[in-house]
Amino acid sequence: MPDDNHIEFAPQLGRLGTITLGEMESIKLMNRIDTKYLTDEETLVAVLDDAAEAGYMALEADGSKISPYDSVYFDTEGLKMFSDHHNRRLTRQKVRTRSYVNSGLTFLEIKRKNNKGRTKKKRIEIPASEFNDFSCDESACKYLAEHSAFTVEMLSPAIETIFRRITLVNPAKTERLTIDTCLSFKSFRSGLETSLMDAVIIELKQDGRADSPMKRILLDHRVKPVRVSKYCIATTLTMPGIKSGRFKPKVRMIEKTIHKKITAQ
Repeated sequence: MPDDNHIEFAPQLGRLGTITLGEMESIKLMNRIDTKYLTDEETLVAVLDDAAEAGYMALEADGSKISPYDSVYFDTEGLKMFSDHHNRRLTRQKVRTRSYVNSGLTFLEIKRKNNKGRTKKKRIEIPASEFNDFSCDESACKYLAEHSAFTVEMLSPAIETIFRRITLVNPAKTERLTIDTCLSFKSFRSGLETSLMDAVIIELKQDGRADSPMKRILLDHRVKPVRVSKYCIATTLTMPGIKSGRFKPKVRMIEKTIHKKITAQ
């Protein structure tokens, strides 16, 4: 369900400094703390203005400071990965393919969360043609079996998520910020589609020992931390009848933030 009524952020991005992918990869946050936030595009304009004043830099890749992403989340027939998250299982996993649209690169990615709340991500590059189905790729199937609790025979596409991402780094290079806008979802199981309209999901990855200018900026604009999973929100919105009571308050929170009702069709 595409929605073209979005702010482009060109003036704000133009005021931000630039960091390259090579420079970004050199930033090691050894004592990392991840925090997610929820806001809307209008508030994001002010946040980006303040980020520019504070000297933040934006990742520029392929000549753009906004990168389109396309992901497919895989799950079992009974949606075990969704259910594990819903049931507050401390150790859980997500399996997805992700296409970095501007570069043309596609990866199989496995995210594992342990019982201490730490998330580790492993990935292997795959051909773009395997974005929806990597079952015939021997190396990808072996990688999945080695790094997850699942085999390729257990999984099939569940949800596609499409969004645009802005990535910022502070001058001290002690924190990274991913800002996801234009979020839209499609369920492979129900065929329903929806979008979060002008909602914005921000994730702050910071060195726990360092001061965070961005935390102060977000606080100044009344942007508060929230625990939210794009996969779980998408599944809740596009799979009628699924047990999703834990995530429905999150949907209402998003609707309250953007002052709009979210529907799927």
